[in-house]
Amino acid sequence: MRNPKLEVLTPDNCQLIFIDQQPQMAFGVQSIDRQVLKNNTVGLAKAAKVFNIPTTITTVETESFSGHTYPELLDVFPGKDILERSSMNSWDDQKVRDALAANGRKKVIVSGLWTEVCNTTFALCAMLEGEYEIYMVADASGGTSKDAHDFAMQRMIQAGAVPVTWQQVLLEWQRDWAHRDTYNEVMAIVREHSGAYGMGVDYAYTMVHKAPQRISGSHETLAPVAAK
Repeated sequence: MRNPKLEVLTPDNCQLIFIDQQPQMAFGVQSIDRQVLKNNTVGLAKAAKVFNIPTTITTVETESFSGHTYPELLDVFPGKDILERSSMNSWDDQKVRDALAANGRKKVIVSGLWTEVCNTTFALCAMLEGEYEIYMVADASGGTSKDAHDFAMQRMIQAGAVPVTWQQVLLEWQRDWAHRDTYNEVMAIVREHSGAYGMGVDYAYTMVHKAPQRISGSHETLAPVAAK
């Protein structure tokens, strides 16, 4: 019997859902630096846009508790509907189920807050009742403690979810550097969101390939002058 989890992620076989990437939810995150979490989440969103991945954004109790989805995330998908819920479990909202079904793809990549509540309940129910494959983006999700995040990840893995990281997903979608139609956009995401990897790309572009610096305006470099 063929194991669908042996298939690599491609732009044609998966969809993405962001669950409750909202400031009040992020305030409670202790498992990962919150700025890193936001960086990774927005990087994943930009990757999804480059590869035209069907994407769902869902929120919980926006006005009464959680606040609005990060503007940097919404700016990646202008005009996209936001699916508001009252339930902690996104699977309990019919709008979310309908959005996933309309995309027609069984591999669902998940980035959300908190790992131990909203991510776990959605993942378990989507696998059990919807027969979806869940790919949980560990570094674009966060829990209220490291233990909360780690043990929630373990619980989902034991149930059949696949753990991934945001950059892994990006590069799995790209797959081949000969795919020039997405190469430049992928490199732009890497340079902005991939930390040391992005710094290395900037270095290689400017120092090895002699490309112009990725800056606006001009800056004059003044030669060293020994102090008298």
